[in-house]
Amino acid sequence: MKKDIHPIYHDKVTISCACGASFVTGSTRDDIKVEVCSACHPFFTGKQKLVDTAGRVDKFRAKLEASKKMKAEAAAVAEKRAEKAKETETEKENAVLKKRLDRLEAKIKVK
Repeated sequence: MKKDIHPIYHDKVTISCACGASFVTGSTRDDIKVEVCSACHPFFTGKQKLVDTAGRVDKFRAKLEASKKMKAEAAAVAEKRAEKAKETETEKENAVLKKRLDRLEAKIKVK
């Protein structure tokens, strides 16, 4: 093996779980902290529980709600734009009809 390129291996490293359990093993790290271990993992215990570290579930739900709100706002804006476009189109049609009416009235006055 080459010298000075490998990490230092520690024979006795304590692994601490969030549930309070701890184990001793070997590793290149000094101290290891985990969120789920064999003492609290649903696969080993047979009990299902929701592990929510740092509020990830709440963050996801908040993002989901924000997404729904943004979609609703975008739909409202699109609806307003469609209404405005329809009004603009109606105004253009009215202007064209008014010009035609003015031409007809001019022809009637000429005769």
